[in-house]
Amino acid sequence: MFKRVVRQSKFRHVFGQAAKNDQCYDDIRVSRVTWDSALCTVNPTFVAIIVDASGGGAFLVLPLNKTGRIDKSYPTVCGHTGPVLDIEWCPHNDQVIASGSEDCTVMVWQIPENGLVTPMAEPVVVLEGHSKRVGIITWHPTARNVLLSAGCDNQIIIWNVGTGQAMISLEDMHPDVIYSAAWNRNGSLICTSCKDKAIRVIDPRKEEIVAEKERAHEGARPMRAIFLSDGNVLTTGFSRLSERQLALWNVQNMEEPMNVTEMDPSNGVFLPFYDPDTSVVYLCGKGDSSIRYFEITEESPYIHYLSTYSSKEPQRGMGYMPKRGLDVNKCEIARFFKLHERKCEPVVMTVPRKVSPLDEILKEIKSLRDLVSSQEKRIVKLEEQISKIAI
Repeated sequence: MFKRVVRQSKFRHVFGQAAKNDQCYDDIRVSRVTWDSALCTVNPTFVAIIVDASGGGAFLVLPLNKTGRIDKSYPTVCGHTGPVLDIEWCPHNDQVIASGSEDCTVMVWQIPENGLVTPMAEPVVVLEGHSKRVGIITWHPTARNVLLSAGCDNQIIIWNVGTGQAMISLEDMHPDVIYSAAWNRNGSLICTSCKDKAIRVIDPRKEEIVAEKERAHEGARPMRAIFLSDGNVLTTGFSRLSERQLALWNVQNMEEPMNVTEMDPSNGVFLPFYDPDTSVVYLCGKGDSSIRYFEITEESPYIHYLSTYSSKEPQRGMGYMPKRGLDVNKCEIARFFKLHERKCEPVVMTVPRKVSPLDEILKEIKSLRDLVSSQEKRIVKLEEQISKIAI
């Protein structure tokens, strides 16, 4: 009789938990724009959400602690003349955010330390160079003031935000609309997915394509591509039968994928979020009410399904908190900000941890020490009072 061996993994029992109602952000008119972006970006200080706005485009910027009902008159960032399609916080400065819009511009904003008090219509810099709407923006992961934008004019521009000038323009590499663009971990390469069903790996300094795979996914729906920390590329897309797929590619040899995982026949585009520290990738389907997560390993079959977080409400978009904003003392490994139709709900991913007898004893010792410390402070105060009375 064969014994079934379960693969060992620290993250097999990771579970998601939605925040309580008083920890959510309520009464937000989340944008109805049809573009497949996340509509939300988060850092340890603020959460920003693209909202419906009459006469132009706007997004909300809320301090993380401003939970509860958000007043309709709450000030927005409202300098674009067309709907905002994508926003992203700068990884090097928690008060700087960039936005791309249907008005063909990219704008960079400096948010006040405590959030907005009045509507903000004046950006720090306007980046003009695209001839059609700008649907993708992403900051360079390691170089300060470097921003990538991709537009429906099929070109990618890499900007120096400090001077407001375009440093690199990649014009003739994509014959159709660019669906996604992502940097690798040190920012030396870009991977893109395009409407022509090809995945391209580009060296922006040499302005050349270093690897390409045509028809990476056979389906006509949008694809997404991201780099993993080992340099491989992870893609999400659709099969010829419109089944959603997750595929892993070696950039050195893109003839055949290392792995293709078939999912379900749904039409929501997957937004992939990758955590390089744990090698876990989270797939959030637009219009789904679940988050699937997988572990990526070095040995075949490379992609291992872990679990699914399910809820009742479908998600319109999703924000992903950088690692430095997590509460690691509570074994938190990821935090998402899930957008409903009129609400933003934090969802925390946690690794369950057994509490050992030693932990219990240490916890009790700590609470006793805290108690002793507070009593000592009380004694010092009383002694001060006695000395004042004696004088």
